[in-house]
Amino acid sequence: MDSTDRQQPIPPLAGKRIVLGVSGSIAAFKAVALASELVKAGASVDVVMTPAATRFVQPLSFEAITHRRVLTDLFDDQDRSIAHVALGVDADALVVAPVTADCLAGLALGLGHDALLATALSSRSPLLLAPAMETLMYEHPATQQNLENLRRRGAIVIEPTSGRLASGRSGRGRMAEPSQIVQALQAVLVRPLDLAGRRIVVTAGGTREPIDPVRFIGNHSSGKMGLAIAEAARDRGAQVHLIVGSVSVPVPHGLEVQTVTTTLDLQAAVEKAIQNADALIMAAAVADFRVDQVAVDKIKRTGADVTLHLIPNPDILASIAAAPLLKVGFAAETRDLLANAQQKLIKKNVDLIVANDVTLAGSGFGTDTNQVSFVDRNGIEDLPIMSKRDVADHLLDRVVRLLVARSRPS
Repeated sequence: MDSTDRQQPIPPLAGKRIVLGVSGSIAAFKAVALASELVKAGASVDVVMTPAATRFVQPLSFEAITHRRVLTDLFDDQDRSIAHVALGVDADALVVAPVTADCLAGLALGLGHDALLATALSSRSPLLLAPAMETLMYEHPATQQNLENLRRRGAIVIEPTSGRLASGRSGRGRMAEPSQIVQALQAVLVRPLDLAGRRIVVTAGGTREPIDPVRFIGNHSSGKMGLAIAEAARDRGAQVHLIVGSVSVPVPHGLEVQTVTTTLDLQAAVEKAIQNADALIMAAAVADFRVDQVAVDKIKRTGADVTLHLIPNPDILASIAAAPLLKVGFAAETRDLLANAQQKLIKKNVDLIVANDVTLAGSGFGTDTNQVSFVDRNGIEDLPIMSKRDVADHLLDRVVRLLVARSRPS
């Protein structure tokens, strides 16, 4: 068959109409590359610029890429329509990149004094924000409060990275790369939003129990499974509260993140977080024991034996057995996998146990794949080995069904 007759793959954003908002930051030049990436992905792209943005990049740069007129004036009567309303209503998603501290404040307050803010007010589509600003501006309590308010209203924040800034200083505030933004957008538009309006608490990573100021009891958990679940839940529209211990990989953007160290820290965080949650997915590798007396100073090596007296940590899931939310536990075992998982299901009064044998190749700590079984009161479902992200999506399919079943009148 001639190569010209082969069916070409459908671009991931084919048929999607994306509004790209650009505010006044030096990072506006990266928005041109972002527009190009969106067009390559098959999207129709309409660009809306603030007046300040036009001081950094000319509208012609975007028009040459998108082949569409750029909106810069709130009173522009494109084809006698109210342009900002038409764009907001018709968009499949609104991406603001870069979003400055000033633009962020306007979005959080619901202001509409320029074309970009007015378009955002007119839109009911997913809102993705890629901040770009100086570190001190980004870390200012007002900026963080604006970000939190927007997250609570469903906005997805693609966190800035650290590096050299326009001032010459180094710090957090560089806009995420265009490829990261496109990836986040694809996750929003391509995946089902069947967890929209749900608050999901996810725990991830290992806990560490101190022995002295420099040593601790820990485990081999990388946190990859828990972080994959948190990311997948975010992509399906959930408001995700991630409680994270020790991890070896970056935490995904767009999550409400709380860091903990010990099992007691984790217990306190979980008990508080589940008060207004729909589900808890307990993927953290929790230390079962802690030292009864932590040494004040570093224990010196003298040649003599050192004896540590360990006491059991609380069973966090069992301690919240009466909590009315959906609960998912994990069972990482080295033998008698299903028997232990079924025992945990009853003992901890959870709705579902995700069981995996960490001695299997590709299923242990730190791997990118996992082979699990879902154990509930109706039986056992064995899954083949797959990526941890795919395991996360299969798990969330279960969670969605369980949540729907709970919401039905009995």
